[in-house]
Amino acid sequence: MSSLSTPAIILRRIEYGDFDLILSFLTLEKGKLSAIAKSARKSTKRFGGILELFAALDILCSSGRRSGLPVLQEAALKQPFAAIRASIICTAYASYWAELIDGWSEEGQRQPDLYELLLHVLNELDLGRTPADVLSILFQIRFLVLSGHGPILRGCSRCKRDIDRIEGGTLFFDLSRGGVVCGRCAAGGSGRLTLSRGTLKQLQWLESGDLSRVGRLRFSPPAIVESLKVLEAFVPYQLGREPRSLTFLRQVRNP
Repeated sequence: MSSLSTPAIILRRIEYGDFDLILSFLTLEKGKLSAIAKSARKSTKRFGGILELFAALDILCSSGRRSGLPVLQEAALKQPFAAIRASIICTAYASYWAELIDGWSEEGQRQPDLYELLLHVLNELDLGRTPADVLSILFQIRFLVLSGHGPILRGCSRCKRDIDRIEGGTLFFDLSRGGVVCGRCAAGGSGRLTLSRGTLKQLQWLESGDLSRVGRLRFSPPAIVESLKVLEAFVPYQLGREPRSLTFLRQVRNP
């Protein structure tokens, strides 16, 4: 029998049988990990009600010789992020981020940068220090980069001209080309999204800027709208489907 001890964040929980829970974690040591918490719904003493969505924990899992899910043996709460679950809009944003990781990541692939990103945006969302929409812009663009699907933002994705050599204040984002196109390359096309130069510069910074400084970055309302429109179109395009949590997020954000 082998065991794993690691920090982890709960991405998804499913009731299984009469008393068990199947949990999907993003862990620091093993990336995405699914495990079963036996009798978690029956005994309040064993896990003490800490197995809630988005909670950050230290967990101990064991695996036997036979195939099957690892068993969650112990869990210690580090950060409950209860304020997120108390707000429907915060829950909607956090659910969207969790679904992207759970649906796009492979089991057992260590991704410490992704773990730190999720922990950061959940902490900021819980404290309310950075607007939820700005955190979602940050999460989506960093998630795309970490997953190998980062958008092309520093030059025209068709003619390859550097952004600083392209004239005009308005550019376009082409989903099929995976990035920005200049006005000349966009001529005659359809289904492209507009992106101002100022918004583009902020997105470029978010790709690799210091996470601790994100809260100081000031997005204008039009820049937020532009960024969310582009990213919430590009992510489903790359994923091949629209996440259910994104549909819910749009409903509660724009009732």
